[in-house]
Amino acid sequence: MIPVYIKRFKTPVGELTLGSYQNKLCLCDWTYRKMRTTIDNRIKLGLNTEFSEGTSPVIEEAIVQLNAYFKNQCQTFSIPLLLIGTHFQRSVWEVLIQVPFGKTYSYLNLSKKLGNEKAIRAVASANGANAISIFIPCHRIIGSNGNLVGYAGGLAAKMKLLELENAIQKPKDLFSELN
Repeated sequence: MIPVYIKRFKTPVGELTLGSYQNKLCLCDWTYRKMRTTIDNRIKLGLNTEFSEGTSPVIEEAIVQLNAYFKNQCQTFSIPLLLIGTHFQRSVWEVLIQVPFGKTYSYLNLSKKLGNEKAIRAVASANGANAISIFIPCHRIIGSNGNLVGYAGGLAAKMKLLELENAIQKPKDLFSELN
């Protein structure tokens, strides 16, 4: 049995657990998220394997690219990804990958891109089931009213990621524009 190698990685906005399977990244998720067990079990079941502490070339390259991202030196990633989920979830994640650095979409925008604007709840659920945070930028999805809503790493982490990408203004900047 080929294991999923996993390694924890501390970022400026929280700790991630990175996982690789056969030279593809299948996990880059917030270590302390509420759905941790559900996500891990989906990956193990989908690949018929277990997790094993360790590293791999793809994990080490993911760390290099994440470090560059957090230093604002990387806006796109070139890591091979392995998406493990239902057909619908994978279709949502494929569209998420296309959301450009520095931009935000609403769940409605995402639903329309998938060709079904009534699928907002299903799209939001698939977004929340994303196991490859940052590389699949679910943090770039916000509410239709512009509010930050739901994020596995927490709303503070989501805000920091969007600020890093200049996709959202800090609240104090909003107030300074009013004066």
